[in-house]
Amino acid sequence: MIDALTSGLLAGYGIAVPVGAIGVLIVTLAARVSLRHGAAAGLGVATADGLYALAAVVGGVTVARLVSPAIAVLQAAAAVVLAAIAVRGIVVAVRASRAPADATRSTPARSLIRTYATFVGLTLLNPMTIVYFAALVVGHQGGAADSTSSLLLVGAVFVAAAFVASASWQVLLASGGALLGRTLASPRGRLVTALVGNGIIGLLAIRLAWQAVS
Repeated sequence: MIDALTSGLLAGYGIAVPVGAIGVLIVTLAARVSLRHGAAAGLGVATADGLYALAAVVGGVTVARLVSPAIAVLQAAAAVVLAAIAVRGIVVAVRASRAPADATRSTPARSLIRTYATFVGLTLLNPMTIVYFAALVVGHQGGAADSTSSLLLVGAVFVAAAFVASASWQVLLASGGALLGRTLASPRGRLVTALVGNGIIGLLAIRLAWQAVS
């Protein structure tokens, strides 16, 4: 049980800590909008990681093999989505810098749910996550003849630990983004953070597209 907990935590941090386009997007969102929106985005990412961990526990290598042929297509789709987000983020930031100060913080309450759902979808576009989790799960099975109930419990602990690890890191990224937003609270500072953050997202989208076609 302790081994499943430790393995899940390490797996969750292992997939979450390398900051890619999604991580930069969370930081930028928290800096420009609010910590709540950044946290909602982070929980969306963690939910997708947890779903992939669950799929890996249930299906293991079989599920990983099923999604492997679609990796290039999904990478290309993710690149297009991220590029669109980067362009939209830059356009919105430029418009907001020219708008009255009291008009830049009006955000509907429902957008938190939309933000969460958007980041679940974006993260699910990365099927390498399930390949990663499946490799770890298979590597830790070791051929042990445990009972079904024991295996289910171990799997549940692994999935829950992976989700908690991913969620804690994503919320930490959001907190850093919110702190950055407070530090650069002037209109010019917020414009700079948006341009830099979305510019990085655009570059990472290009890199992802290159990986998809190469």
